[in-house]
Amino acid sequence: MSCSLAPGVVEPLLSGRFGRDYRYVEETESTQALLGPDDPEGAVAVAEHQTAGRGRLGRRWAAPPGTAITASVLLRPAAGAPIQQLSLVGGLAVAETVEAVLDLSVQLKWPNDVMVDRRKVAGILAEARDGIIVLGIGLNVNQTRDRLPLDARIPPASLRTVDGVERNRAPLLADVLERLERHYDAWTAGGLDAVFDGIGSRDFLRGRRVRVEGAEGVAGGLDRAGRLLVDGRPVESGEVELV
Repeated sequence: MSCSLAPGVVEPLLSGRFGRDYRYVEETESTQALLGPDDPEGAVAVAEHQTAGRGRLGRRWAAPPGTAITASVLLRPAAGAPIQQLSLVGGLAVAETVEAVLDLSVQLKWPNDVMVDRRKVAGILAEARDGIIVLGIGLNVNQTRDRLPLDARIPPASLRTVDGVERNRAPLLADVLERLERHYDAWTAGGLDAVFDGIGSRDFLRGRRVRVEGAEGVAGGLDRAGRLLVDGRPVESGEVELV
């Protein structure tokens, strides 16, 4: 099965403005570094293999060549916009794509993980620099179980380990970009309220006992600012562990 993310494969599938500036490389340290302030909003960088992909808090994110979607999207939100919410906006786009192909419920683990059956299939990384936001997306697609990391903090999965199907990644990437553009535009116009129903209804942590920055409590969902409520107290950011 052809499974390339080359421009000639992906660009005909694009339906919006995101990805019209499409940068593709076989290998790079990180797609986050391929975009800069001179690029237009909606520019996308994609690699078949990242040699030094990063997750949240500087963790390494790795996948065998040609098995995952590793992409970054350049965004230019208004000055003063709550950019920490963009990990949730991006997570919603990925979750909807995964739900559409698996026909299973997909959840969001605050602040930036996409979960299926208590396993992580994707992560989102929003980085601010030089007046832009670069939103990194890593989605496990065709890895087999023996090609997923054994030492991951959260048990990993790929779409293939969930249902046994090997997929063409190009339509998945095009779908993610279409959904991301739509949700980003809604967020730009109306804030998190405009997309909150899709995010709040997929909350993985609600009702679970968690530990955040050394304090334990019960997660009570997300508030309208995208903060995690723990025993009623809003948490802006932090490392969340299930207890």
